[in-house]
Amino acid sequence: MPKDSVTNSQGEYGAKSIQVLEGLDPVRKRPGMYIGGTSLEGLHHLIWEVVNNSIDEAMAGYCTNVLVRLLPDNIIEISDNGRGIPVEKHPQTKKSTLETVLTILHAGGKFGGEAYKVSGGLHGVGVSVVNALSAWTKAEVRIEGKIWVQEYKRGKPLFQVKSIGKAKDTGTTISFQADPEIFPEIKYSWSKILEYVRQQAYLTKGVKITVEDRRELLKKGDEHKMRSYGFFFDGGIISYVKFLNRGKVVKNEMPFYIEKAVEDVHVEVSMQYTDGYKEHLFSFANNIYNPDGGTHVTGFKMSLTRVLNDYAKKNNFLKEKDGSFTSEDTSEGMTAVVSVKLRNPQFEGQTKAKLGNSEVRGIVASVTAEGLSEYLEKHPNNAKAMMEKLLLTARARLAARAAKDAVLRKGALEGMTLPGKLADCTTRDAARSELYIVEGDSAGGSAKQGRDRMFQAILPLRGKLVNVEKTSLDKVVKSDTLKPIIIALGAGIGETFDLSKLRYGKIIIMADADVDGSHIRTLLLTFFYRYFEPLVRAGHIYIAQPPLYQIKKGKEVQYVFTEEEKNRAVEKIKAQVTDNRKQSKAKAKAEKASQEVAVELSEELAEDEGGEKIAGINIQRYKGLGEMNPEQLWETTMNPESRLMMQVTIENAEEADRIFDILMGSDVEPRKRFIQTHAKSVKNLDV
Repeated sequence: MPKDSVTNSQGEYGAKSIQVLEGLDPVRKRPGMYIGGTSLEGLHHLIWEVVNNSIDEAMAGYCTNVLVRLLPDNIIEISDNGRGIPVEKHPQTKKSTLETVLTILHAGGKFGGEAYKVSGGLHGVGVSVVNALSAWTKAEVRIEGKIWVQEYKRGKPLFQVKSIGKAKDTGTTISFQADPEIFPEIKYSWSKILEYVRQQAYLTKGVKITVEDRRELLKKGDEHKMRSYGFFFDGGIISYVKFLNRGKVVKNEMPFYIEKAVEDVHVEVSMQYTDGYKEHLFSFANNIYNPDGGTHVTGFKMSLTRVLNDYAKKNNFLKEKDGSFTSEDTSEGMTAVVSVKLRNPQFEGQTKAKLGNSEVRGIVASVTAEGLSEYLEKHPNNAKAMMEKLLLTARARLAARAAKDAVLRKGALEGMTLPGKLADCTTRDAARSELYIVEGDSAGGSAKQGRDRMFQAILPLRGKLVNVEKTSLDKVVKSDTLKPIIIALGAGIGETFDLSKLRYGKIIIMADADVDGSHIRTLLLTFFYRYFEPLVRAGHIYIAQPPLYQIKKGKEVQYVFTEEEKNRAVEKIKAQVTDNRKQSKAKAKAEKASQEVAVELSEELAEDEGGEKIAGINIQRYKGLGEMNPEQLWETTMNPESRLMMQVTIENAEEADRIFDILMGSDVEPRKRFIQTHAKSVKNLDV
């Protein structure tokens, strides 16, 4: 912090609350350093940065309404009723404070003083980065009875801050148009924006966030039909837990909730058990999602296991001979949200994935212990339902561990043979090796013959796959189809999983491009997500993309992956033939030999399977991997130089979990609604 920066101990939000650290120039040169990249994820990050400023005002107690508008020409407008960015001359820059905040990196009220006790925008770079990466930006501030405005072009002011009228309230409105020179694709996702603001509304009780989509409707003058959603949750994270558990069978119908501030750390915890097998825990520090947890999660889990064990033993749910519940027992089927707000959060890494403040562990642990003990005593029926769930989980854990240990011991004894029909690769370099999980013996045979034995291993699937969403771990490890995968990976499963022991750097699901193949892919993805989530998060899971068609014209062969690609390829060849025909006719006319050329061209016409006249084209549709010979399978799907693969990632764990519950869970009605909603969007349905 500069020596001449000024702090304000009175909680006032003025020019002296804003400290300047450095200039704005580097942002356009290296946008990835500030927003993570220029992909669609980075594009949406511009919205998050501005929304987070409004949420910071709400957390400070000065903002109750936030409005996000999507306007024509890719303009985003975000408005709040907070205090408004100060406009008086800044003592350090000698410019308007509004211009300072919008045009100078690290200029903000979040580096010291009392303007913001808690802030998600830790680095204070938000709105200035948005300005730098936008072709056009407009800042409008309502403060001290006046409306002040300034516009910018690629971060440079177009005019001085000026007053344009009187204001009846206070607040800030930021409008921006992302720069196409920075972002190769500018396409905002309505669903992604809704998911983000919904989460922020859950985490900030008492603030209403409205999202309006005016992109198309304003052009037609049909405003009354615009899409609009408002989010307001007076229950805060209790409502969030209920939302996460919608459609699930819950155990303690009344979720546990505690809220308390200790030593300037505000703690909120809510938790509810379901009849599921997976833990769903979402942790936040200053409303920033921490996918890798941190000290707040450690404190919560430590206290959770201890308090539940104490209650179980005190009330004779557990006898001495039964031992104690483990953290694995208390995590299974649990949905929890842990949110802390603190002055100086310390995150591990640029992505803020993990909270590192050591003092938070003890504070969250003590708050959780106090609140959960009181909850269990006051709500005996809910406590009993939780105990029954935990006892069932503990018994299943012991049975699963015995079955799993037997599976893993067998895998170790089998040595180089490994499980089932696995054709292993030669290299022992896990970073280089690949495991293809192939549907069926026929495709497995082609894959074994076509592969590069040095680094590609093949494991054909045999038998019916288990839906892990509807079964327990002990049944999973006994499954004849999933057990070979567990052994082949060599990294264990559940609490013994060790990513460093993984035998293959890429695990590739290779199934037919039909309904059965899609079902197998979904079952396998459910298996990996539920029991090997670190593999998915680390980017080890891939889906092979076998071609749908082979298109052959003379000696030229090409493979396409969709119906649309086939049509484009055919049209391109037809256009080329037409062009060749014109050139041939011109040449024939010049040589006075047009009759011979016409005969030659007529022989180049053939019919495809749909009866369309296509110039000399042979189209083959692959209905299964088994229809390809080893050379074709290698060339199209397995050759690293030419193959197309899809890497499986988890952008939104909450949404991924919801979709898996819908598609693979026990409740039929949500799945029926999902199918009805998305039926018309299905392409190339092969039944």
